[in-house]
Amino acid sequence: MVFKKLSRLRLQGFNNLTKSLSFNIYDICYAVSEEQRRRYIEYIDEAYDADRLTQILTDVAETIGANILNIARQDYDPQGASVTILISEQPVVDKLGMDMVSETVVAHLDKSHITVHTYPETHPHNGIATFRVDIDVVTCGVISPLKALNFLIDSFESDIVTTDYRVRGFTRDVHGRKYYIDHKINSIQDYLGRHIRKKYAMIDVNVYQENIFHTKMHIKDFNLDTYLFGASSSDLSLKERQRIKGLLKREIIELFSGRNLR
Repeated sequence: MVFKKLSRLRLQGFNNLTKSLSFNIYDICYAVSEEQRRRYIEYIDEAYDADRLTQILTDVAETIGANILNIARQDYDPQGASVTILISEQPVVDKLGMDMVSETVVAHLDKSHITVHTYPETHPHNGIATFRVDIDVVTCGVISPLKALNFLIDSFESDIVTTDYRVRGFTRDVHGRKYYIDHKINSIQDYLGRHIRKKYAMIDVNVYQENIFHTKMHIKDFNLDTYLFGASSSDLSLKERQRIKGLLKREIIELFSGRNLR
């Protein structure tokens, strides 16, 4: 993807546009028994623990060209994990050329950060298991969180993705003219790779005059075996397969639309 910046425009001071990219990513499956539901939670907690999430966000920082200043991470009991990384466009040093300590960095650069929180859960009655990941990539300056779009969607088993992108504030050139955005964008879809656009059905809700962009997507293909945890469709009766398909498709529609079906 091509990112158009204000590299040829002489700015008065720092480019202080704030660019915020937020994700809700859902992975959905069906766990037949209570034991399988327990093992699903254990699998998610192991596959996406704080160490793995830290590596993913570290790769995000490298992808967008940001410098990591501070990392905080936590695994939770009984399940879930969170990671927060503070970033900057340039390395931060003091007047003597020494790296600044983390406490100073946290206070000085808390506007630029990458965060991830996980929410694995199962339903005890209908067998549906849902793994939700919330991700925020917020930058100031010319580095763009949009560069992380494809990497983040590919890093998780994403059945449904809800994405919000907003540019806030302004930057000023040497003549005093204000700029409220420093790149062209019609839709978040403009920055998605071809393989993702082919894989997902998408809709947009954009407010162009406010530089607010919203895209929702859900996976097009439905293969029951990819949604069964610890089981195979061949082990189920036709009636059971149809029942589980109905539950899964209902879950996908409800999460994609953001409302319960009657």
